[in-house]
Amino acid sequence: MHGGAIQLVKLVKRFGDFTAVDGIDIDIGSGEFFSVLGPSGCGKTTTLRLIAGFEAATSGEIRLDGDDLATTPPHRRPVNTVFQSYALFPHLTVVRNVAYGLRWAGAGQRRNGESKAAKEQRVTEALRLVQLEDFADRKPAQLSGGQQQRVALARALILQPKVLLLDEPLGALDAKLRKALQTELTTLQHEVGITFVYVTHDQEEALTMSDRLAVMDNGRVEQVGTPDEVYEEPRTAYVADFLGVANLLEADCTRAAGQGAIRLGAFSLAATGGDQQCTGPVKVVIRPERVRVAEGDPVGDNSVPAMVERLVYVGPTTQVHLRLPHGAALQALVANHDGRPEWAAGTPVSATLPPDALRVLAPDAGAAPTIEPETTDGDPDHG
Repeated sequence: MHGGAIQLVKLVKRFGDFTAVDGIDIDIGSGEFFSVLGPSGCGKTTTLRLIAGFEAATSGEIRLDGDDLATTPPHRRPVNTVFQSYALFPHLTVVRNVAYGLRWAGAGQRRNGESKAAKEQRVTEALRLVQLEDFADRKPAQLSGGQQQRVALARALILQPKVLLLDEPLGALDAKLRKALQTELTTLQHEVGITFVYVTHDQEEALTMSDRLAVMDNGRVEQVGTPDEVYEEPRTAYVADFLGVANLLEADCTRAAGQGAIRLGAFSLAATGGDQQCTGPVKVVIRPERVRVAEGDPVGDNSVPAMVERLVYVGPTTQVHLRLPHGAALQALVANHDGRPEWAAGTPVSATLPPDALRVLAPDAGAAPTIEPETTDGDPDHG
């Protein structure tokens, strides 16, 4: 399958006085697994609906392989959508649900010239892709949630779209099944080779499944990059705090011409990541797994004294909640491979913050997000 490159150019969508999508620019490569990540109300689902043609853009462009889709109705776009609700026909068997879409091509042209044998072969192949050959004669009510999701995928893929849009497709499943289907979805995407655009509020899904991802907030794109780029090198406090767990610390930056340090309370530390030309008050970010904790006084560069407040056991790791001398909270994540730490509350320790793990955020990088509960009511204001 070739094609499927998407360009969103200064895309805007307003509902009355509310701006759901606020001038975003995103390039998605052909055959890429691209996720749009953000909390409820950030504009991610509206962006997906604009690509699908279910909503008309207020302004801006949506291009697919260079062609402007502005005047192309949804049924004539080589795009298909899988929803969280699956939208299966309860009275039809699996095979008939999957075959239903064959009366229309992805671009809206009738397949009346396709033979019955050819259609049956396409249905068989679609069921094979999602490992449902043995469930062809069952109805949706006889399937598990994961199996119903596979039927929805097969029905979408049988049309051979250039782009598959997935709107929170795993949101209704339990945590264990979600993890299993994450692996299945990425394997399936590699096999069929088409562009996947995946909307989710789940950070782990976006990190584990995506080639690249966009983090959205208030209708704007905060950052686009590979999972490791966005996680390790967040550009804003919002991205750092939304994607995973982050220590966001207030500091003073004293570097000049790339030299100097940040000041954390009474302690000067080197920080080699992020804004290298800053001065004055800044935020710095460090991930808990990069903080090293040891008993005793600080030893070496970039070590500061701290006090243990509490430990939280989470299986393979232990969360160590610390308090620094100037009052800031700091969280470390300690692996339990040599046994879990047994520090009591009030134990004095040293916390080492490696320079390459400390990232200085630009002064205008914004505040950490206030994340609202996710909703699934389908309103354009949510998603």
